[in-house]
Amino acid sequence: MPIISTNLVEGRSNEEKERVIHEVTLACHRAVGTPRETNRIILNDMGRQHYGVGGISKKKSEV
Repeated sequence: MPIISTNLVEGRSNEEKERVIHEVTLACHRAVGTPRETNRIILNDMGRQHYGVGGISKKKSEV
């Protein structure tokens, strides 16, 4: 039973999150052959201030 954790920067719609869950499940199924119903997908919705690139948080870089 694969457990896959994915971090997303806040602001995604519920529909987008559902698509991510669906597509990651299919990718795992194709890559390692696990039955889709055994795959567990965890989405972590991060605040922009919890993510940075090049030493600058995404929150600061978008101000």
